[in-house]
Amino acid sequence: MKAGAVLGLNVARAQAVAINGRKVMTAIGKRAVEGERAVLPLGIEGDEQADLTVHGGLSKAVYAYPSEHYPFWKTVRAQAQVALWDEDLPFGSLGENLTLKGVVESDLWIGDVLRFAGCELAVSEPRFPCFKFVAAMGFKHAAKLMVESAWCGAYLAVRVPGTIAAGQTFTLVPGPREVGITELFRARMRRAAEG
Repeated sequence: MKAGAVLGLNVARAQAVAINGRKVMTAIGKRAVEGERAVLPLGIEGDEQADLTVHGGLSKAVYAYPSEHYPFWKTVRAQAQVALWDEDLPFGSLGENLTLKGVVESDLWIGDVLRFAGCELAVSEPRFPCFKFVAAMGFKHAAKLMVESAWCGAYLAVRVPGTIAAGQTFTLVPGPREVGITELFRARMRRAAEG
């Protein structure tokens, strides 16, 4: 079994921001919080999702993203003209609740379980890039880069509610291993491109 750690526990409330000349609600700019937070069936205490048609719900309660990809995004974002915030991409900037170390998308399969000391989260599906992600990154090719790399992160369903905190470790417990996150992401992106 593979092991990893939570480098960042991140939450945000939905707020109105200007994107492409119009006000939209978003909670993509998550920020780190200290201490333990409750992990409930619909997400982490203190967190919100603005568009429940594509984020949130029982199968997408928590979004996890590998810390291993942050150096790449920081480098390409340095070329950005205008982003939603000027900070140097702190953890949570890609909209993730959990910034994880030790697992990347190719390690994750639908039904795998991340077992923490205080809760269990099941891998449910990949995240797909949207215009809010592009705005947060600050350059128009951000979504294309996510599609090409398949560095999409993964949504997690809450299998066993409890608590979680930055600094905690987890064990990746393999599920049925029939459909991988990377495989599913690429298949859906191909289908979307084909129209």
